[in-house]
This record gives sequence, C-alpha cells and structure tokens, in this order.
Amino acid sequence: MKSAHILVVDDDPRLLKLIKRFLDENGFRVTTAANAAEARHFLKMVQPDAMIVDVMMPGEDGISLTRALRDEGCTWPIMALTARGEPEERVDGLEAGADDYMAKPFEPRELVLRLQGHLRRATGQVPCSGTRLIRIGTLEFDAHRGLLNGGDGTIHLTGRDVALLQLFCARPGAILSREVIAGALALEDVSERSVDVQVTRLRKRIEPDPREPRHLQTVRGRGYVFRP
Repeated sequence: MKSAHILVVDDDPRLLKLIKRFLDENGFRVTTAANAAEARHFLKMVQPDAMIVDVMMPGEDGISLTRALRDEGCTWPIMALTARGEPEERVDGLEAGADDYMAKPFEPRELVLRLQGHLRRATGQVPCSGTRLIRIGTLEFDAHRGLLNGGDGTIHLTGRDVALLQLFCARPGAILSREVIAGALALEDVSERSVDVQVTRLRKRIEPDPREPRHLQTVRGRGYVFRP
C-alpha cells in the first residue's frame, strides 16, 4: 500500500504542496494537478491507485470531474476535499461517486489513515465472511476480492460500495441501523441522508429494479436488511 500512486487535484498551490509533502513522507508516490484539465491529461497516460480532489475548483469542479470519471468506468478510490463542508455538498459529492469527504482544514494524519482504508478496500483486503462467493440474484459477489460479476462482466463498484456490500454480506438477514453503517464506513457526515445515499447507490448496482429492492430492503425506523 505504501507504494500506491496518488493523484492530487487542487487549485491551491500551497495546499497542493503540503499534501504532496505529507504523502511523500508516508511512502506514497504522488502526482499533482492544478485543475481538472491537468488531471485528465495525466489520466490519459497513467491510472492512479487513488485520487484526492478539491471540490471548489475553477472550470470543471471536483464533483463534475468525479461524476465524469465514474461514468467512464473509473474504479479507484476518490476522496473529495472542500472548504465548506455543508451536508448538502457532501451528499452531492457522494452521489457523484466520491468514496469519502473531508472538510478543510483537516488533520493530515487522518487524511492518510482514511486513504489507507480506502486502498485496502479497493484491493479486496477487507474480509466479509467465511464464504468467498455470494449469490445476489443473478449476480455473484467475490467478498474477498471485492468484485461483483454479472452476465455482462464485472460491475463497477467504488471502494465504499465494496465496503458496504461486504458489511451486509457478513450479516445477512440482520437489521443494520444507519448508525452502524455510518460507523463501519467511517462517514464524516453521519446523517440519515448520507447513509441513504450510500445504500441507494449500492442498490443501483445489485437490484434489478432499485425502486423495488429485493435484496437490500428498508426496515422502517430501524435501518436496512440484506437478503441475498
């Protein structure tokens, strides 16, 4: 993990320099970009292991960049940074496909720890249960590798999608409260809506009709239950 390659995108040169220095000191390989255009130029040549993206950038902002990359099939973890950190903005970032959200100013050590956690999940190092392959309707989830496969091939999951599905797979039939889910995913914003956004996004991956979920069901007033 310590040799993971991180792309940091931020229009603040001072902060960009500080993040790069701290990640360098913790053994990461770091490439920096001052805006979305520079990031896209880099991505044409190399695929990073993870990205850290500022939300409020001139031109194409971080949320738009994240959404576009997810639409293009990019699967690496993306952490969003913002100077504001309002719940609505965090939810927008999560809905766009960000795996995590941190408000500025932040503790550099926390940034590294969160980044390491997302990299572990992205490489399938988080255990789920004793069963490696789990059937979810017509899909098959490899809990150890964090891969979801269907008839048309592998289905894109973000690192947080994988962590959430692993959490449910470890406790099929058990009702998990939103507080438990928020804690397991290390959500900075533990509001009900932030958890619901994560569940809704996962439903789009595993449910034939996300509006009428069969496998990931809401238990009113209590949380969610997973039925493979």
